[in-house]
Amino acid sequence: MSANCLFCKIFSGEIPSKKVFENEVVIGFHDIHPQAKHHLLFIHKNHTKDITEMASDADALSDVFSAIASFTKAKNLDEAGFRVVTNMGRHGGQTVFHTHFHVLAGEPLGPFGTYKSL
Repeated sequence: MSANCLFCKIFSGEIPSKKVFENEVVIGFHDIHPQAKHHLLFIHKNHTKDITEMASDADALSDVFSAIASFTKAKNLDEAGFRVVTNMGRHGGQTVFHTHFHVLAGEPLGPFGTYKSL
């Protein structure tokens, strides 16, 4: 846990959230700035700053994706489909530096947008 991390404060109960899922190692809660009808965030309780740091912990990745699969199936979000997104770094749109995964569902999401070649 990181003392100054917003998401660490959420799972410790210091900051309230609207939780939708919780087990021993993962929590899911509503995003405060939803970008879709259903916009949830899933985080591992073990603090890592981003996906590159979490990538060395296969169990943590599995924990989060298993939680997402369990939740979306239980809520029938898997029937129409959903999107899972993670942002990496400031240029990638990351604003909270605790690895988290956005789950967007409940409406047609469309394409990501215009892509430029690298």
